[in-house]
Amino acid sequence: MRFFWIHDGFTELPEWPTHLQGPGFLWVTSGRREFEVQLADIQGQLQRLTGGNLVDLHVSDLLNPQLPSQYDYTSWYDLLVFRRLAARPGTERMFLDEEHGTASSARQALASIDTSPVGFALFDKLLLTVHPTDCSVRDFFVQRFSQIGAMQSRSEHDPRPEPLLNPAPDEDAHLGADPALQGLNDHGGGHGRGTGSRMPASPADLMLRVVNHMVDSYLDLRRLLTRQFGYLQHELLSARNRFTSWQALLESRNALHLLEDTCEDQRSAVQEWIDALDEWPMPEDRGAARERELLRVRSRDVHEHIERVLTHVRRLEASAESAVQMHFSLQGSRTNDIMKTLTVLTAVFLPLNLITGVFGMNFDFLPLIHTSAGFWVALGLMGLVVVGLLWWFRRQRYLGD
Repeated sequence: MRFFWIHDGFTELPEWPTHLQGPGFLWVTSGRREFEVQLADIQGQLQRLTGGNLVDLHVSDLLNPQLPSQYDYTSWYDLLVFRRLAARPGTERMFLDEEHGTASSARQALASIDTSPVGFALFDKLLLTVHPTDCSVRDFFVQRFSQIGAMQSRSEHDPRPEPLLNPAPDEDAHLGADPALQGLNDHGGGHGRGTGSRMPASPADLMLRVVNHMVDSYLDLRRLLTRQFGYLQHELLSARNRFTSWQALLESRNALHLLEDTCEDQRSAVQEWIDALDEWPMPEDRGAARERELLRVRSRDVHEHIERVLTHVRRLEASAESAVQMHFSLQGSRTNDIMKTLTVLTAVFLPLNLITGVFGMNFDFLPLIHTSAGFWVALGLMGLVVVGLLWWFRRQRYLGD
């Protein structure tokens, strides 16, 4: 469990503070197992600092590793559980390119999808996050805010303007790689690039930044899924190899259905948060009212990002369905070609069998039987029949070029 006091700077505290007075707010992060073990102490500290603690049902939600994304609230706090969509570390080299892979690597790619939930308990001056033990999102923001705090500290001692932080590869590089997912960080309220150059103004602001980062981390997962389906579709539509990875393809389609359900839960949870945010009373202070409006803007941007992710997942589903339909269409076309070839051969040999049958009848007097040129006349007749039938089939377009 770690404690961070966020105001103009970013300070890590060794333990729970004695009070939450003055500007700024407290960010408490805890692993799910640690939260379960220290639940009694956490409840007591929340009661002391905020005047309210977590209800039992919400505690169960925060401890449930399989809970879908959802939003709820009480008179003391708001609760948001958000399932992340990301690829676990070590998957970046699972595929060399769009075509080279194996059914085993595609199956490993599916198994590497991380959908662990992260819980947020949002108080007036405190944000409690409950996450898996190894949470890269928390580590990313701790490092990010530490850099911002160090930059602001240098600015106070040196009046010369400091350059903005370089974009971190885990967040801004992703946004730059896909312009369709840009937008949230541009609403920084005139303080540079939103999440990149200033501290969060409130617990709700920090929560939205974390949620936005989890949504944007889908970009890594999107690349992995695209490569996986690219390999499976290449194998599915290959004319030289027989497709045998039906189990991997079925697992891929099931994984896409699961991702679609997860995205829909995310969208519903964020929409409920937006509806609850609209019901909050508007503060009279102009600065606080502006921050409230920025929260609405960030919330709508997060909702839009989730919509785009959901659209991409559905596009992958449609692509998979289309590949399967194309596979069976190609199989049907190949079967038709084979049947057409066999039909033409049968039609060509039927009159030949008739001619040989006529001359094979057991009669004493048949034309051409007792002449030396009878065999060659019959052979020439059969040749003319073959050439004539092939010409006719070609003219009727029964045969291709």
